[in-house]
Amino acid sequence: MSIMEVKGVRFSYDNKRNVLKDVNIAFEAGSIYAILGPSGCGKTTLLSLMGGLDSPSGGQILFEGQNIETIGLADHRKNNVAFIFQSYNLIDYLTPRENVALTSKLPPQPILERVGLTEEESRRNVMKLSGGQQQRIAIARALASDAKVILADEPTGNLDEDTAQGIIEILKESAYEMNKCVVIVTHSNDLAKQADVIFRLSKGNLQIIEK
Repeated sequence: MSIMEVKGVRFSYDNKRNVLKDVNIAFEAGSIYAILGPSGCGKTTLLSLMGGLDSPSGGQILFEGQNIETIGLADHRKNNVAFIFQSYNLIDYLTPRENVALTSKLPPQPILERVGLTEEESRRNVMKLSGGQQQRIAIARALASDAKVILADEPTGNLDEDTAQGIIEILKESAYEMNKCVVIVTHSNDLAKQADVIFRLSKGNLQIIEK
């Protein structure tokens, strides 16, 4: 059984502009999915709907066969999915360690070191770190979570090429060794090519791309 399903999902703003039109897609644990598409096509909207940050105008989103509206969107966000936001969404008065500790009972430092932060950097206030470092903290926070699904919005967008590839390898490890479902929204064709399944979202419709 698929871990997540998007079934006949539609979304429009003010019932005027249709961003998503009858989108159907199934996601399996242990796999990485990439969703490509131009800016403003609805990629982030789809990710937000899957994560329970908003409700579709029509259709339903299932987690392990159950409608996330029935589960409760707050419970779904808390227990089932982990987000890597493009805008980081860190708690700005905390340190990297404290931000990661909010999502996991595991010691935060080893996870932060995996994404390239030193012990000294991990003790600073997050607002005193660069955008690239804040991106790594956001990734570490998601990796530390027990959630079965990782939803990543441009997870390597603010990172240099070598660091970005290192993060991709960690996401692969999460999928293949920890059996998580990883869904990545990206503009990067190079990143998308490393996914198991690639989709393109255009004019509200989602199509699979043959690798």
